[in-house]
Amino acid sequence: MMISLEEPRHDAAIETLLDRSFGPDRFKKTAYKLREGVAPIPELGFVAIEHDELGNEILEGTIRYWPVTIGGTVPALLLGPIAVSDRLQGGGLGSKLIRMSLNKAAALGHRAVILVGDAPYYARFGFTRDLTLDMALPGPVDLDRFLGLELVPGALAGAAGMVTAPAVDEGYGVPANEDVRQEAGGTALFPRLISPLVSVFAASPRELSESRLWHARTA
Repeated sequence: MMISLEEPRHDAAIETLLDRSFGPDRFKKTAYKLREGVAPIPELGFVAIEHDELGNEILEGTIRYWPVTIGGTVPALLLGPIAVSDRLQGGGLGSKLIRMSLNKAAALGHRAVILVGDAPYYARFGFTRDLTLDMALPGPVDLDRFLGLELVPGALAGAAGMVTAPAVDEGYGVPANEDVRQEAGGTALFPRLISPLVSVFAASPRELSESRLWHARTA
């Protein structure tokens, strides 16, 4: 299994996996309103790839992030969608995609992440409802699933108001020569970019040893 940045050639396979995971109604969800007409952040879009006996790629997992603004002033990331193939659900790939991408986001200087997802699951990564109590989304959502994470302590202090897609390019980026490819069985997450943050988001031994892989939890 190889985890690497997604490329344009992965687009069709990503959409197929998302359709299988969330169904055709996924575009009606409130989170998708924040993605309409906005490109995902390329430096934080990861795919998990296997190869068949002929060497053809099989896309087994995907995660993306999108730029948003809270109350018109506070920049943040919107995590999702994230999905893992049916045959690899339940035991670690989803966690690895999340931890690797959060490490990368922190290393790139992003300060906060929000999402709509399963609260008990995302609590293990530090997400909490407490950080989003004064925020609103542009549509209906189960508020218990509206969660936030500070990559920088205090980044969401006082953040309030409507979450919107940014009106202009916020300048998200990463040096083009950074090597972000990582063997899925490895434990070193972007060692040239991070040191202390690895301990915060590093996968636990249990997560790394699980044989079945994660079920999609965030659209």
